[in-house]
Amino acid sequence: MMDEKLNFSYLFGSNAPYIEELYEAFLVNPNSVEDKWKQYFTDLTKLPGAADVDVPHAPIRESFANLAKTKATAAIAGSVDEAMLKKQVGVLRLISAYRIQGVGAAQLDPLKRMPAKYLEALDPKFHGLTDADMAVKFSMGEGDFDGQEKMALSEIVQNLKQTYCGHLAVEYMYIPGTEERRWIRNYFESVLSTPRYTKEQKHYLLKQLTAAETLERYLHTKYVGQKRFGVEGGESVIAGLNYLIQNAGKDGVEEVIIGMAHRGRLNVLVNTLGKRPGDLFAEFEGRAEIKHPGGDVKYHMGFSSDIATPNGPMHVSLAFNPSHLEIVNPVVEGSARAKQERLGKNGQEKVLPVLIHGDSAFIGLGVNQATFNLSQTRGYTTGGTVHIVINNQIGFTTSDTRDTRSTVYCTDVAKMVSAPVIHVNGDDPERVCFAIQAALDYRKTFKKDIVVDVVCYRKWGHNEGDDPTLTQPMMYKKVAQRPGTRAMYVGKLIAENVITETEADTLVQAYRDALDKGEHVEQTTLSNFQRTSIDWSKYQGKDWREDVDTGLPAADIQRLADKFANIPENYTLHANAKRVNEARKAMAAGKQPVDWGMAETIAYANLVTKGAGVRISGEDSGRGTFSHRHAVIHDQKREKWDDGAYVPLRNMGEGSADFLVIDSILNEEAVMAYEYGFACSAPDKLTIWEAQFGDFANGAQVVIDQFLSSGETKWGRLCGLTTILPHGYDGQGPEHSSARLERWLQLCSENNMQIVMPSRASQMFHLLQRQVLRSYRKPLVIFMSKRLLRFKDAMSPLSDFTEGSRFCPMIADTVERSSDESVKRVVLCAGQVYYDLASGRAERKLEDEVAIIRVEQLYPFPYDEVKAELAKYLNAKQVVWAQEEPKNQGAFYQIRHRLETVISEEQKLSYAGRPSSASPAVGYMSKHVAQLKQLVEDALTG
Repeated sequence: MMDEKLNFSYLFGSNAPYIEELYEAFLVNPNSVEDKWKQYFTDLTKLPGAADVDVPHAPIRESFANLAKTKATAAIAGSVDEAMLKKQVGVLRLISAYRIQGVGAAQLDPLKRMPAKYLEALDPKFHGLTDADMAVKFSMGEGDFDGQEKMALSEIVQNLKQTYCGHLAVEYMYIPGTEERRWIRNYFESVLSTPRYTKEQKHYLLKQLTAAETLERYLHTKYVGQKRFGVEGGESVIAGLNYLIQNAGKDGVEEVIIGMAHRGRLNVLVNTLGKRPGDLFAEFEGRAEIKHPGGDVKYHMGFSSDIATPNGPMHVSLAFNPSHLEIVNPVVEGSARAKQERLGKNGQEKVLPVLIHGDSAFIGLGVNQATFNLSQTRGYTTGGTVHIVINNQIGFTTSDTRDTRSTVYCTDVAKMVSAPVIHVNGDDPERVCFAIQAALDYRKTFKKDIVVDVVCYRKWGHNEGDDPTLTQPMMYKKVAQRPGTRAMYVGKLIAENVITETEADTLVQAYRDALDKGEHVEQTTLSNFQRTSIDWSKYQGKDWREDVDTGLPAADIQRLADKFANIPENYTLHANAKRVNEARKAMAAGKQPVDWGMAETIAYANLVTKGAGVRISGEDSGRGTFSHRHAVIHDQKREKWDDGAYVPLRNMGEGSADFLVIDSILNEEAVMAYEYGFACSAPDKLTIWEAQFGDFANGAQVVIDQFLSSGETKWGRLCGLTTILPHGYDGQGPEHSSARLERWLQLCSENNMQIVMPSRASQMFHLLQRQVLRSYRKPLVIFMSKRLLRFKDAMSPLSDFTEGSRFCPMIADTVERSSDESVKRVVLCAGQVYYDLASGRAERKLEDEVAIIRVEQLYPFPYDEVKAELAKYLNAKQVVWAQEEPKNQGAFYQIRHRLETVISEEQKLSYAGRPSSASPAVGYMSKHVAQLKQLVEDALTG
């Protein structure tokens, strides 16, 4: 029992901070406080139910502090008795239990399939409170329930139920920040999670539900059997999204970027973004205008418009999204970041990303975990995202939550970044909008992600063509009995004398009449609003052969190097970094050839000084995975956060554009998708994603297939993302050799990408500059050799960087011979294998008989250059394609038809390389060396 000598009056007044400090110390080390306090705090944790209620230390500490700071009440006085103190603490524990576990007893399911849960921790008796205590007033602490300091226990319980166990429930007690928890607590408890809308607001909300439901029913009867992935059963999401757009402007938001999958997408296009119903009908009927070479189905298409709101025009865009559901999310985040940066200092306030998820996809797809992981990192944060989950409680038609997740809620993935989650019953549109407003207010205040989980149902099968009763018979019996969200809300508004049944029916008829005409009931989009945006016309219709001089005067190179090689005197460099920096000074002066790291650095320096920003991301991009870049200098005597990191390219002088290099999270899929989205919204910048090893791009294959290679032909989306993939066979085994060149080339068509394998440093310099300085905006994929980064023969003289020099899609043979007529064999190759072939040729003294041509750009293929070079060797009857990859991989089978186009009728094309293999590369060094020796022999003499 508690020490009788302990005077509990210490709990009040000026001693409250002292008590808090004691309790904090006790939680860390119980022996650090006096015995009487140790006994008291120990007994506090042994009160009834303490061992069974999952109340973290922080909430107990917070509740105890509130108790300590209150004045003496009827329940606790200066000479308080021990029994009443226990009851007061029991009340605090009850309150904490509701805040933590109340969601488990909330009325969230519109179908009410499961009986109401009894949670022992929510029962006052569990905390030592009896019926006789219901009339007793207990302390509530600061700011709880509209600021009341004390309240009868019956009122406390009722308020807790209404706040945490009604149609809305919020999870937030896992958030480590006290300020955030208090903000959320006060936000919901002060109004008991109950919105108070005006008659006009309710009328407007009904119009939104009417539009959402009527469009779905219209399409269902007009286009029977066609897929539309309707939102019926979740119409409140449309109302909530429209509420967000209409109200976000008061906080300074000027643009909303939406990412979502199929469910409800057509409804968003028409009822939120203002797409003409007639245009949608044309797509259903196959009459839509063909705008792009490939196109896409209607429920993948994007759209953008300017919408009138009470706070001014709001630009709203819906990102294009393939069938890979959540993969669009990092794309949206990247696009938002690019637009925020363009808007300057307050960009995060002006551009709001909104992601709409499906329940099973939200918890099931790893790209969401990665996107959350990006949300608070320096190079990727967008100042908070509003996530809305259309929670059908079923995922796909056959889903059972016992099979689709191992968590209690589909939103539990958000807890990894301590994002609050607001669960709300989808048949309560007013609380859905209230939850949306709370999300906007939270995002504005804390600049973090927040989730609104709209628990609803799906009226039809997954795609309107399948029968959900086959796998969910009981659920769909309940669905069939539901009158629908709109009908229920009409009944509520009639009971409140907000609207009459006739008025409600008139809304439906007016909307149907407009649909019959292919028009909107109300035109909310602005057709004449002028906004500042990117002029994409200058990037349209350009040819890859567009010429641009990427060379620099030698004096300019020296001037740039004087800046980026000038490290502050107070920085202690690592020996390797110091050696690299000194070498770069010599390279700029022309005293030694330029390596790849210097070639990159000169390109970046020139671009930023010319006003073109540079953004590089990858898992080790700062120094470069192979320590060749050293774009970030680390002081060897200071921590990074103590100004220990210095970025030379961010110090190129006044007026320079931004240079950002990011060591990203350990993920390929989300990061590449993010950079794709960024590049799509920042065509004036050089945006680079770099794989640690080229093989690792496999983890981003969905992004490569669905966005990078096909985004233009499907959606007309131009993108200048540069991808650097380390590639080269150096005996490092299957996962550190091949960037899967064959897969990239297989995706090439309609001039959609640029696939390049440079063999010397100056080529890298010109490639990077060309990507920005010319107006051709297509993805650039660079297969970069690890071995060549420091290989002397692959370094370039300074003259290869100066005025008049350019990227060469093909490099002719460099041997000077008396006559090209002596050449009997021409070997074509790409990448680092050139140096193995050249060395083998020299060893065999075959310079006069064998010519070696480097095809640096594999796509678009440089037909004219290669054909002209081959024409020099009239007596060469043998043309060999040599590669270090296995025969069934690499470039051979993907470009064979192109090679056959450029050789003459008298010439025969053959292959030299490793034999076909199920693995990208061998793992035995001895076998690697033997294969390399054999392929060189086959190429030169076979």
